[in-house]
Amino acid sequence: MGETLFVSDIHLAPRRPALTRLFLDLLEGRARHAARLYVLGDLFDAWIGDDDDEPLHREIGAALAALTAAGTQCFIQHGNRDFLIGRRFLRTSGCRPIPDPHPLTLDGERVILMHGDLLCTDDLAYQRFRRRVRNPLVRRLFLWRSLAWRKALAADYRRRSTAANADKSAAIMDVTEATVRRYLQRHRATRLIHGHTHRPADHPLLIDGRSATRMVLADWSERGGELLVHRPGAGFRREPLLPAA
Repeated sequence: MGETLFVSDIHLAPRRPALTRLFLDLLEGRARHAARLYVLGDLFDAWIGDDDDEPLHREIGAALAALTAAGTQCFIQHGNRDFLIGRRFLRTSGCRPIPDPHPLTLDGERVILMHGDLLCTDDLAYQRFRRRVRNPLVRRLFLWRSLAWRKALAADYRRRSTAANADKSAAIMDVTEATVRRYLQRHRATRLIHGHTHRPADHPLLIDGRSATRMVLADWSERGGELLVHRPGAGFRREPLLPAA
């Protein structure tokens, strides 16, 4: 088996072409030699439906299709920004959806993959909002509206979300340790990998007498990104991704 790669919180957007180039470089280079690529949410900064005619979305879909055609399996988990990614994009890109949380085994170790927003249970307002917008009926009603209406609403939501987060404490927007422990215990796992909080670090834990680790992936910017790599028999390592000179 080859390497397994993990990324999260890339936040691709038309206004950030350097970020797009950085992700395309990964797909056209390093990822071609990997067995699997896992995108743990927020690949896009916003997604208002598979019918959006944004050229960036077609470009990324085509690059992912080329990657999967070359033999690398690609898995996508919904984030809080792009949870409306649907069957059309997944079909044309060749990517496979995975639930949140998603358990798997690497080198005999039980691992959980999550976007991370489900772990922030102290943020009660966000968790209520999340349950509401993820309701299948609400999603269908939203996608039924015109593309122009959805774009306007998404732009308004981003403005309000930025303002609301500015008033929240850092602790509320971080994960709740008791919730982390519950997920690890529920899945009998010793490693949790997630993004969302934009606070990359490795956190050691003790779960029912067993050593465990919570690995937080970094968010990407025009200055660079981060790749978490698992190599069979060699464990995990973080690698920086820098823009081409």
